[in-house]
Formats: sequence, C-alpha cells, structure tokens
Amino acid sequence: MSVPYDIDDTRPTQLGLIVLQADETIEQDMRVLMPPDVEYMISRVPSGTSVTPDTLREMAGNLTGAAALLPRGAEMACVAYACTSGTAEIGAGNIADLVQAGVDTPHVTDPVTALIAACQHLGVTRLGLLSPYIESVSDRLRTVLGDAGIDVVAFASFDEPLEERVVRITAQSVINAAQDLGRETELDALFLSCTNLRTLNAIPDIEAARDMPVLSSNLVLAWHMAQLAQTPLAADLPFRLTTQASKPVGSSR
Repeated sequence: MSVPYDIDDTRPTQLGLIVLQADETIEQDMRVLMPPDVEYMISRVPSGTSVTPDTLREMAGNLTGAAALLPRGAEMACVAYACTSGTAEIGAGNIADLVQAGVDTPHVTDPVTALIAACQHLGVTRLGLLSPYIESVSDRLRTVLGDAGIDVVAFASFDEPLEERVVRITAQSVINAAQDLGRETELDALFLSCTNLRTLNAIPDIEAARDMPVLSSNLVLAWHMAQLAQTPLAADLPFRLTTQASKPVGSSR
C-alpha cells in the first residue's frame, strides 16, 4: 500500500568537501568553524601515505570521481578540495575543472585559492610559512604564492613526509615553531600549511604572541567557502581573519 507524502522544498546552505583519504583533522575543524545550520557533505579521494610531488599529482586522476560521489540531490553552493600541497602541484584551475566535471556547483575552492583570497582581504603580501612537509613539496607552494604576489619571506618545516605522523604533531609543537618564525623579518601574517596538521587550537595563542594574523589551511578554506556561499561562519570565532576588517593589499604592518 502506498501512502501520500509531502516534499519540503526548503533546504539549508549545502557545501561539499573533498577530503584526502589520509586526513584525520579537517572534518573536526569544520565542526568548529561552520555554524550548525550549514550542511557540509564529505567525499574522500585516494591519497598516498607519504607526501611527495608524485603522490600529490596522482590525486588529479581521482578528483572527478570523488566529486561525483557527493549527493546528486543536493544543491552545493560551493565544493572545496581540501589539500594545500595537492593544489600547488595540480593547479587550482585544473582542480576546479576536475571537480565541476563530477558535481554541479557554481563555486570550487581549495586551500591555496582560499589563502590568496584571505591575504587579499587582510592586505598581506609578506608571509611566514610553517609546513610539515619535505622541501620539494613546500617549494612548490612558495612558488605558487609568489606568482600571486605573496612573498614567503620566512619559512620553517617539520620535514615529515608521512601523513600518519603529520596528524600526530602536537599543537604545542606548532606554537613553538611559530614563535620564532620570521622574528627578524617584516611579516604581515603567518600561514600554517596542511589540512591534516592540528593547528586550529594553536592559532589564538600564536596571534596573541606575535600580534599578527595567523592563517591555517582549514581556517582559510572554511572562511572562503562561507564567502563564496554567502553564509556566515560559526559565531564568536577567536581568529583575526574572522574579526578583522579588510584592508588594501600591500598595507604592511
């Protein structure tokens, strides 16, 4: 026996997130950064256990398939590919094409595109970069940022190639490394790279100690997704990116 039913045509803002198979961090961070009335939906893309230029580029072949696994009936206001170093290797434009080949969405972003947008919002042109990864991976990110007019004038890395160890690096280790990064250099902001690195709880302490904006892959990605979807982030977030008014690019500290 069939029974009647009604259709609810209203829906909250819906966002898609393509997460690396190895990532244990970004979903937890999104629960903090996104308000409860926003629905974000997760798909995962196969990723290597170690992070090298080759393993990062291999993800390109699986991105469209991962995007296609997002719910067909949803209306994705924005879909994000959640890998900083993967974006630097594959290219933001290529990523947008690959994602939109698998899912219907008006906007695609990634941590590098989001970082550039955040730097423009804050007027940042001189950046200190903390990375967990090996030199060849970090160098590509520095080049991409330089091409966008953002100079990485101070750099440090944990030089850890294994994802399962990156996610175990403590927030205190991040704070300790950021305390001295670029102390003798004129900086506009610090960037903590990698969606799998546990940085979110470290940011307020570093901002207080360094008196400048501190950005992370997950923070800028959530912020940019919200901007593109024209929806607010969670209330009362303690980050300068979410509280500081925009200023012209190049207005260094």
